[in-house]
Amino acid sequence: MGLMDGKVCIVTGAAQGIGRAYAQTLAEQGAKVVVTDVQDPETTVNIIRQAGGEALGVVADVTDDTSLANLVAETVKAYGKIDVLVNNAALFGGLKMQGFMDIDEEEWDRVMKINIRGSFQAAKAVVPEMRKQGGGKIVNIASGTVFKGTPFLLHYVTSKGAIVAMTRSMARELGDDNICVNALAPGLTESEAVTSNDQWSGPPRDNNVAGRAIKRAEMPEDLVGAMVFLCSKDSDFVTGQTLVVDGGSVMH
Repeated sequence: MGLMDGKVCIVTGAAQGIGRAYAQTLAEQGAKVVVTDVQDPETTVNIIRQAGGEALGVVADVTDDTSLANLVAETVKAYGKIDVLVNNAALFGGLKMQGFMDIDEEEWDRVMKINIRGSFQAAKAVVPEMRKQGGGKIVNIASGTVFKGTPFLLHYVTSKGAIVAMTRSMARELGDDNICVNALAPGLTESEAVTSNDQWSGPPRDNNVAGRAIKRAEMPEDLVGAMVFLCSKDSDFVTGQTLVVDGGSVMH
């Protein structure tokens, strides 16, 4: 038996990278996983199915209410309910490290739209279904950068600080509905988006690793145990919290 047996989980931004790792692990733990992204999610779906898991792929834009309504409808049509939302979709790997004076308003707005508004809209889309069934779990993705004041990515760090705040307030509003809302805050993780970006090679990566209590690179697999905990019944009395998983770079 898995920790997620019988549960239906939507994972946004799961076509690749960390989102794919979340989706695969939830499926391994017995969940029916809806893999969604603005990109084609079928590779992730096929990986899950080939491993014996159950998954559905739906292309969706978390900043578009019509697209989200279709995602919810397709999920309920296939599996009858929604137990978990993992709000993973975000902009990070492709962002250029630069001083805040050099960030233009268009890029700032794009980061805020996807990283904050997208999580807000996705939560709004699934909560009515969770209320119908008497509860659920929402896991937002923050970042360890929030607690470090990481420079040269002000728009990204600001957006993830907003996720921490949103998680706390949303948890207060949804507590009476038996919906737990928590955040997972990864450190710099060796995802596809990071390893393919030259700006993260050399000193930026090495200095990040050197600042950890556990001095090694963080892999997507390092995050999945905490994710399963926040999605499972083991965290039924945990809400409004942010769990940092970064090898001890941040301690709070």
